[in-house]
Amino acid sequence: MKIVTAAEMGEIDRLTTVKYGIAAQTLMESAGECVSRFILSFFSGRQRITVVCGKGNNGGDGMVAARRLHEQGKDVVVVLLGRPEETKGDAKHNLERLPFPPVSVLSELELELHKSLLLNTDLIVDAIFGTGFRPPLPPLAATFIGLIANSDVPVVSADLPSGVDADSLTVEQPGACRSDAIVTFTALKPSLVFTALTRGPIVVHAIGSPEEIVQSKLGLEWNSPPNILRSQRPLNSHKGLYGHALVIGGSLGKSGAPSMSSLAALRVGAGLVTCAAPKSILPIIAGYAPELMTEALDECQGGTLSVDALEEPMAKGLLAGKTVVGIGPGLGQDEDTQRAIRRFAARCEVPLVIDADGLNAFAGQAKLLDGSKRPLVLTPHPGEMSRLSGLKVAEIEANRVEIGRRFAQEHQVILVLKGWRTLIADQVGTVWVNTTGNPGLAKGGSGDVLTGLVTGLIAQFPDSVLEAVRAAVYLHGLAADLTLQTQTERTMLATDILLALPDALRAIRKYEDFTWIQRGETDR
Repeated sequence: MKIVTAAEMGEIDRLTTVKYGIAAQTLMESAGECVSRFILSFFSGRQRITVVCGKGNNGGDGMVAARRLHEQGKDVVVVLLGRPEETKGDAKHNLERLPFPPVSVLSELELELHKSLLLNTDLIVDAIFGTGFRPPLPPLAATFIGLIANSDVPVVSADLPSGVDADSLTVEQPGACRSDAIVTFTALKPSLVFTALTRGPIVVHAIGSPEEIVQSKLGLEWNSPPNILRSQRPLNSHKGLYGHALVIGGSLGKSGAPSMSSLAALRVGAGLVTCAAPKSILPIIAGYAPELMTEALDECQGGTLSVDALEEPMAKGLLAGKTVVGIGPGLGQDEDTQRAIRRFAARCEVPLVIDADGLNAFAGQAKLLDGSKRPLVLTPHPGEMSRLSGLKVAEIEANRVEIGRRFAQEHQVILVLKGWRTLIADQVGTVWVNTTGNPGLAKGGSGDVLTGLVTGLIAQFPDSVLEAVRAAVYLHGLAADLTLQTQTERTMLATDILLALPDALRAIRKYEDFTWIQRGETDR
């Protein structure tokens, strides 16, 4: 799904009407119906509903939702910020179709008189401003949004939370309307994926615009769950069909990292997984899961890989029959170990996933990373990306999309830049934005699990490496989201993500009426 600017969204709406003959009023009716259907599905216990409408198209969406909710037996009040005669076009048409008169608020004084409408209600629908809004907020709207912020009533926003610049990439939006759920239409806008607008759900629904006219020059896509996550295995399957993954990692005191990566590769479906690690910690790894195969590697006195650990003939034996290699988790930053990593990466001819200390081996030497000879996947967090690129973390965080895009193109790699809204940049300049995941992932081991998922999915789909990477990132975040059903963001462990993988895969295969951009809690 493409991510479009406000101007591009306006052009999509225009072409829908001009080129395909779908009336703007039809689009508005469909948008309002989507909002009402979402509320009836996920806030079904809320009987008294206040719909706060502006005078433009977003207000018109809210009026349709109000009418539909009223038809379903809800007690609905519409608050219009302005005079009824000031509404125009399709919004005016839907105002006239309301089966009850709106409460018109013209000033902050009148707003004070009607404050009880926000206190004595079960749900607020925010339909003041949508994609077309540009700051600053008018004083009356700003005051109303302030009142909503101070209430404890759930808020569902139509299209966007009012007060948000649709094209903004800024994480914090202090002037935006508080929102517990967002229902948007047709396509995503930058603010919906890059800005922290809600901890609740964000859903998108088609309202009639043909898919072929949803075009964007941003080079940004939403990382929707790839189809490989929905594929079923043939009944006559055997382990040889699903690849053999090799995970190289670990050092004294860091046996958990390669163990979690290896188990994640197995859990996500790789036919065989071998973990190669320094021989002193191999018994720990072998005891982690009986399904794992292991290979002992030579080590230094400190329990890290020796400089010759991955030289021939050991490297040739390790790579024999392997579909993909994941290297880095827990290897440490000993100079000999880093030299061994660089030499191995230069010789490896199968798809290679580099993470953690594998990436640190290339700090200041990113020129050695060349994905043109075989697929190369890098999974840095901002600190590792800083060491690779020579840029400060603050610089990277301020311009993540373009820095990630440029690095992936220059080195012909698939780059997974982790963080708030993990990015997947490919070799031709497209960037996918992932919207699954939560702050519970900010804990040691989460990245090791992701490395294993990437490696395990590439093992099964070596001819679809990019799709496998995207699938792993999506699945990793979704499993973390589902983990919150039994854990909290503080108590979540990386191994809890592994336990939630079956539920995550089932959720992906389940039909949903709405496309879930971000899952969150509702009182369904």
